Amino acid sequence: MTYREKQYNTILLTIDYDVAIIQFNRPQAMNALNREMSDERNEILAGIADDPEIKAIIITGGDQVFCAGGDLAAFSKFGVVEAREHAERILAGQRLLANFPKPTIAAIAGFALGGGMETVLLCDLSVAAENAKFAQPEINVGIIPGAGATQRLVQRTSICKAKEIIFLGDIIDARTALEFGIINTIVPLEELMDTAKQWAKKLAAKPPLALKMAKKAINSAWSCDIETGMAMEVDAWGMLYGTEDQKEGMKAFLEKRKPSFKGK
Repeated sequence: MTYREKQYNTILLTIDYDVAIIQFNRPQAMNALNREMSDERNEILAGIADDPEIKAIIITGGDQVFCAGGDLAAFSKFGVVEAREHAERILAGQRLLANFPKPTIAAIAGFALGGGMETVLLCDLSVAAENAKFAQPEINVGIIPGAGATQRLVQRTSICKAKEIIFLGDIIDARTALEFGIINTIVPLEELMDTAKQWAKKLAAKPPLALKMAKKAINSAWSCDIETGMAMEVDAWGMLYGTEDQKEGMKAFLEKRKPSFKGK
């Protein structure tokens, strides 16, 4: 049974031609991430990564809650060993999303807290509804973020803003998140999914190999020096001249027509 055929307990999966929509679906727990939801999300992401028909994905939640973070009802029972094991599982899933070979969009309405906000930080692009609210509130229950916020917030904002968000644990609204560089844009709630789908469709029409190379090169900026990063960019730029998409893209431009990219 493929990921497309399977029925999931905590996630709603919708395939819209070449765009996959992953929707968190634990409304009774404010879409809090438990082990089942994490495992189901990872299984779906792994399936999409190998599915040549899917060109972009949208990750979303409900109108009032995107994801309220980790399920404290379960996590409160952890000891040191259990907490470390859980963190390792979460890290594996975060790596999968961070290095996903296709473009990812977070469509956020309502609360994106803790692991929910960290999911937003892992996506390539983020569209937020006007009612979106963000926080890393872990400090308020005696812990710290465990799914990447201490690293990725510094990348998205600055070290002082990352400390402000994580140390204080306060909720910030969508306008503040936009000013901090955490999200890309804000739209009315009723336009959220239409906007996310428009972006996804636009990405799906781009050359897949070029998108993959661009994402890899941009992400490398945080893990290597400028000379190493530039060398990676040059290598990627040159390699793309060996693809059919490059030939088609430039030929279509010169012929004044829309290109048809095949990911080859």
